[in-house]
Amino acid sequence: MHFHLRRLVVCSSLVVLFTLPRQLSADDAFQPMFNGEDLSGWVLTNTPSETWSFQDDMLVCTGAPIGELRTEKMYQNFVMELEWRHMAPRGNAGIFVWADDITARGVPFHRGVEVQVLENAYGNSKGHTTHGDIFPIHGATMTPINGRGGSRAFPTENRSRPSPEWNHYRIECRDGEISLAVNGKVVTRGKDCLPRKGYICLESEGGIVHYRNVRISELPSTDLTAQQIAIANRGYRSLYTGLNLNGWKAAGTGSHWESKNWVLAFHGSNEVSGTLRSTESFKNVGFVVDVRLKDKSSRTSINAGPTMTIDLNAPEIAKHLETVGRWNRIESGVRSGKRWLTINGNQIAMTAAVTSDSAAAFSLMPTGPVDFCNIYARSLNVDE
Repeated sequence: MHFHLRRLVVCSSLVVLFTLPRQLSADDAFQPMFNGEDLSGWVLTNTPSETWSFQDDMLVCTGAPIGELRTEKMYQNFVMELEWRHMAPRGNAGIFVWADDITARGVPFHRGVEVQVLENAYGNSKGHTTHGDIFPIHGATMTPINGRGGSRAFPTENRSRPSPEWNHYRIECRDGEISLAVNGKVVTRGKDCLPRKGYICLESEGGIVHYRNVRISELPSTDLTAQQIAIANRGYRSLYTGLNLNGWKAAGTGSHWESKNWVLAFHGSNEVSGTLRSTESFKNVGFVVDVRLKDKSSRTSINAGPTMTIDLNAPEIAKHLETVGRWNRIESGVRSGKRWLTINGNQIAMTAAVTSDSAAAFSLMPTGPVDFCNIYARSLNVDE
């Protein structure tokens, strides 16, 4: 009699156990970030389609040019998991979180927080490791946990495996805090991150790297200030592949132009001028272009379609330029029907926007040695 009662109690408990609703966790909501066929959901920020391909359910990055691929969507709080492997010793790559829409001035990388992806043979030093460092880059900020006096967070253990073995990363981003688990154990953490909402990027940096099982689970968002949010998509697209001069046509001294990875270089002497025109024409164009004058007598102009020519030698512009050898960011658009121009963030007096039914190429017109990079354009609505 007692035996049967005991069995009844146990069975009743099991019924309760299996009918109670289960608390959902981040692991229940993972979604793949790639479809295995094309780059749907991603933007070729400053790398061409030739850099990225799918083979045997892997995303393969050639490493050339140096640059990035970013998500179309911005993320705030999330868990991201992926596997990666380098195919040669000393390979270099990275994963950026909370990044801006385009790359930062004078570099092929975004402002954001980088999770390092280095192959073991790259070697460890006082300044970095190959086992999952996390650090803010190009204007982002972070307080490291397990730092060494700077802004970089170092792993507490060495857990990454050498080429060609696979490594597993689990990146958790919550309210400005970030943690990284390498091959199953959390080893690197940071806090107080700015921005703390933005795009996720995969980095191409010279070596062949494979990614697979890339997935993400979004977590509930929280209220943010404008400062805590990265720059959202402005519609810019890159006009330079980083591999060659496809999309451009040189006039005159074409032999002086060279595609040097992420830098587009003009090698003319101080007496030699050149013009490089986009094969695409624009009526009204907003643009970003970074310029580095390499000699005291170097100079350049930028022609933005039929509506605007910018001469960097003009006094109102030249006074805002960096010293020779440093990068400058030139950006222009339309606001309230007027054209605006900034030089390294300094506003130049706005003029009335000129509208035209005609279209013209976007042109770079240097004299002397000049480097260009981060050449982006977007179509403008003159009423924006």
